[in-house]
Amino acid sequence: MAPASSLIAADLMTTDVDTVAPDDDIGEVLGRLARAEFNGVPVIDDGALVGIVTQRDLVGLFETEDRTLWIPVGFPPFLETLTYAVDVSWDDLDLGIDLLRNTNKPVRSVMTTDLVTVDREASLDGLLNLLADEERDINRVPVVDGDELVGIVARQDVLRALRDERRAGGA
Repeated sequence: MAPASSLIAADLMTTDVDTVAPDDDIGEVLGRLARAEFNGVPVIDDGALVGIVTQRDLVGLFETEDRTLWIPVGFPPFLETLTYAVDVSWDDLDLGIDLLRNTNKPVRSVMTTDLVTVDREASLDGLLNLLADEERDINRVPVVDGDELVGIVARQDVLRALRDERRAGGA
């Protein structure tokens, strides 16, 4: 059996974390996520972590059942088109209205508030267990000091750490 890693969340976390506020516009946040290299952002209110919002939370607002819609950003004019394909029923007459209505909602209306967080001392094994949990399907874990966000650890960070440890152990 391989020895337990001595790495902790503080060693793996990104400290320059892009965040949003609870009252930020859903359309704006969806546009930011479409251009970002990550698919979710923590929601901060008065310095405290209050939620997280993901592409899945936002794109889910525009899902119906039959066909595909490419969501434009910038109402009006349509300045960009997101690369999200969602199922759309062309028979759904409220689609355009729902798209506009949802775009103007605040992030607080869709953010996840049932958060899984860790502190800076969380072990690599503990992080791995959280990120591999099939029920929660988490891609990133906020690192907090009390209710203050101090960093974030993504699945990719954990995978890189495991890879690097294996390479170092095999040298």
